[in-house]
Amino acid sequence: MTVDTGRSQAPSTAAEDERDTAPPRKGGGWRALAVQPTLVVLGVVAFLVWRSTTTLSETEARQLGWTVLANSVREHLYLTFAAAVIVLAIAVPLGIALTRARLRRFTPAVIGVANVGQAAPAIGLFVLLATWLGFGFRTTVIALVLYAALPVLRNTMVGIQGVDNRLVEAGRGMGMSAFAVLMRVELPLAVPVMLAGVRTALVLLVGTATLATFISGGGLGVLINTGITLSLNSLLIGGAVLVALLALAVDWLGRVVEHVARPKGL
Repeated sequence: MTVDTGRSQAPSTAAEDERDTAPPRKGGGWRALAVQPTLVVLGVVAFLVWRSTTTLSETEARQLGWTVLANSVREHLYLTFAAAVIVLAIAVPLGIALTRARLRRFTPAVIGVANVGQAAPAIGLFVLLATWLGFGFRTTVIALVLYAALPVLRNTMVGIQGVDNRLVEAGRGMGMSAFAVLMRVELPLAVPVMLAGVRTALVLLVGTATLATFISGGGLGVLINTGITLSLNSLLIGGAVLVALLALAVDWLGRVVEHVARPKGL
């Protein structure tokens, strides 16, 4: 009887071990990514229903008109992505350069400058630049670039510095040049950390771009500022909800890019 009991338990134990050690299904990541866009779509639908059914004053109806609203969203996205392109064009190459042995001595100075842009109050940075460079789109983009450069710069450096030195030495031992090692070993392995910094910067840009209204930069901040100035809660809440939905949508796009660009096995 004792032998029979052991035999009956052995298959179940093996099955449990197999379930415990089985790798996660590849589709799980994509299923997790489907939650956030669903929330964004539901939020947009709720906003559209609210906009179509609520009673608005003349000022609120004008500011929340479909044409004006579409222009505000377009301006906000234009500010965000224009600043993001410039940040990527500057911070990524600079972060790579600062990980090279010949330029590492400049790292504290560069990080210090980037920290100033991030540590300074955003509204103060906008106003100071506006008094120096003038009001408008160009000054807004410069302020956004200064404010969002640090996450991309630091994550680029951290990602490359986190690559195992043994892999770098192995590449060099195979006869690869320093540039080839960077492109084929260091950057592919640093991609997840770098993309996390880019996603953080994009979300920062979406939120900070609301301050563009104070220096005539446009965007959805106009709705929020008008709502505060005139005590119109519909404009205030409408602008805040749209900015939040845009931030969620941009964050989701960043997550998708991270998922697609992540090297296999990481």
